[in-house]
Amino acid sequence: MLPAGEIGEPPVTPCCSENGDQKKNLKEKSDISIAALVENEQVCEGTDNGDLPSCVSAFIEKEVGNDLKSLKKLDKLIEQMTENKMQLEEQVLTVSSEIPKRIHTALKKAEESKQFLNQFLEQETHLFSSINSHLLTAQPWMEDLGAMINQIEEIERHLAYLKWISQIEELSDNIQQYLMTNNVPEAASTLVFMAELDIKLQESSCTHLLGFMRATVKFWHKILKDKLTSDFEEILAQLHWPFIAPSQSQTVGISRPASAPEIYSNLETLFCQLLKLQTSDELFTEPKQLPEKYSLPTSPSVILPIQIMLTPLQKRFRYHFRGNRQTNVISKPEWYLAQVLLWIGNHTQFLDEKIQPILDKVGSSVNARLEFSRGLMMLILEKLAADIPCLLYDDNLFCHLVDEVLLFEKELHSVHGYPSTFANCMHILSEETCFQRWLTVERKFALQKMDSMLSSEAAWISQYKDITDVDEMKVPDCAETFMTLLLVITDRYKNLPTASRKLQFLELQKDLVDDFRIRLTQVMKEETRASLGFRYCAILNAVNYISTVLADWADNVFFLQLQQAALEVFAENNTLSKLQLGQLASMESSVFDDMINLLERLKHDMLTRQVDHVFREVKDAAKLYKKERWLSLPSQSEQAVMSLSSSACPLLLTLRDRLLQLEQQLCFSLFKVFWQMLVEKLDIYIYQEIILANHFNEGGAAQLHFDMTRNLFPLFSHYCKRPENYFKHVKEACILLNLNVGSALLLRDVLQSTSGQPPATAALNEVGIYKLAQQDVEILLNLRTNWPNTGK
Repeated sequence: MLPAGEIGEPPVTPCCSENGDQKKNLKEKSDISIAALVENEQVCEGTDNGDLPSCVSAFIEKEVGNDLKSLKKLDKLIEQMTENKMQLEEQVLTVSSEIPKRIHTALKKAEESKQFLNQFLEQETHLFSSINSHLLTAQPWMEDLGAMINQIEEIERHLAYLKWISQIEELSDNIQQYLMTNNVPEAASTLVFMAELDIKLQESSCTHLLGFMRATVKFWHKILKDKLTSDFEEILAQLHWPFIAPSQSQTVGISRPASAPEIYSNLETLFCQLLKLQTSDELFTEPKQLPEKYSLPTSPSVILPIQIMLTPLQKRFRYHFRGNRQTNVISKPEWYLAQVLLWIGNHTQFLDEKIQPILDKVGSSVNARLEFSRGLMMLILEKLAADIPCLLYDDNLFCHLVDEVLLFEKELHSVHGYPSTFANCMHILSEETCFQRWLTVERKFALQKMDSMLSSEAAWISQYKDITDVDEMKVPDCAETFMTLLLVITDRYKNLPTASRKLQFLELQKDLVDDFRIRLTQVMKEETRASLGFRYCAILNAVNYISTVLADWADNVFFLQLQQAALEVFAENNTLSKLQLGQLASMESSVFDDMINLLERLKHDMLTRQVDHVFREVKDAAKLYKKERWLSLPSQSEQAVMSLSSSACPLLLTLRDRLLQLEQQLCFSLFKVFWQMLVEKLDIYIYQEIILANHFNEGGAAQLHFDMTRNLFPLFSHYCKRPENYFKHVKEACILLNLNVGSALLLRDVLQSTSGQPPATAALNEVGIYKLAQQDVEILLNLRTNWPNTGK
């Protein structure tokens, strides 16, 4: 018997001449046979052994079963099995007849392939010998031809060399002719073409040709540059360039209205011609670069016409702020910083209205105003690089310099739109020695500021205490001043060029927060005995305010960017666990989390101390109330009007006074936490020390219910809508003690009959009991003394 997987497989090469219908019928019958065999095989596998009788028995059991009426299926089954048998025999005969033919065909093809291979091998041998013979014959010719080719290549190189020389001389002659006819634009264009050829030749090893080309370009570049520069400076002089006075740039051209159009036309012409010399100028002019330690961003040199326009201003700057001039005072950096800002402002209108259209017309992407500012900025950077080492160890002078530089940077970026990606003063301040000194000075002055703010007489007084809308958080002056200090530090370092420098300042801020927290803790310990006093509450408000502001800062885009940068640094240095890195990456934690956690812990400890203090006072005031004779109080029906227990008055008065006091001294969020913590302790205390410690008659239960619901709970109604929900134990105990006798008996029976079952929970919920456990309910019911005498 063939395996089911091999039955009915079509042959690889058809050998029978069956038509399509016969093949289709055979395929369908094969599928039926496969299905029957698979089914039989599955039945056989289900038996204990795989012998034929068991297989047949299992098949009959499956098809017939215990239903005798199913025996009529036997004829059909026998007929089907007989047909399957015939089909299988037919397939076996077909396959057995086809296999020899396929083997014979395969052998025949193999013999043919072998014959072809032998023929190819013979041809390959013949070709190999022919090729070797031909190579031997052609070898002398190849040697002669190779020598001739080498000669031709050498001649071609010489010819190309001569062509280059001829082209350079031709271009040089053209420039000379253009200059003789005063055709400067064509001379400049030709020089541009020559400079581009010079750049292309840089990969050549012909040093003499390169030298000749460079010398020629340099020669004509100097002539053209000198001529155009002279003409351009003459035009600028007619425009009274540079504009030293603020109003001068606005009046340019007004004094000579007739010649103004011609001047501006010449200005445009010369500017464009100088712009053409930019390529050749970059070949000979090395841009001024500060030492690598300043890590300035790479940038192209200032375009040639702007360089010429900057020349008189550069001379003025060096005259006034270099050497022994009275204006060159190291303690007055604001002088040269303000001067540069003034120059930028004075020339902005002219650059935007006169120069920028020229650049746009020639298709240049250069921004005239920014290019002008970039040229002046290099003067500032050189000046700072020279001055900073001289005042690095004078804290006051250095701090003053940093302040003035930061103000200069702020105005430069905000008013004049100078991009932070360009070289700026922050790159100079980021130099390692200067930056570490900056950090040290920043820390020193911040600590001094902290000392002064904490020692001030108004340190713990809110500046806005008389303005309710502003003073929601009741922030003392020292905390607000401290957070302002941190905010100012953030503004000072947020424009630093690298994330690593910003992270160092962030660490400084975190250190300052921790130092301020320690100082607050020290002052708090001095006030521990007066935990409800004004200063203690002010410290608590300060801690809460700092924690809240830091949490808000954690969602700021700037600090989120720093968090991402810190994540990359920590990942590189393996300084954090995978869990901490994951929390930072998923924004579950922030850069201030450590500080916030410490502040929150301090806040919780201080609140706990206040709650404990008030709770002790409440317990002392409740001593008489605990001793109330709850067993002998008159029932509600015996009293005309229910009134507060006299023994509860001290308790409620103490509680009221403390709540009013702390509501005035603590901010809303802190006071909310305070009274909720107090209520939680008070609820447990009254429940355990007063209710569970006594027995209650009907009058005592009613009096307790009146004291709690009409006097205690309303004390907190000003702070929440349903204060009774915070006294769950007391509230539910009062419900149980004041149930009418019938309901109480029924509830007790239900509890005794169904211990811990759902019916008991439903019964408790029905009377309003959700917090207390079933055992507690049974204890409370046993505290009642007004049970009927059942004779048990």
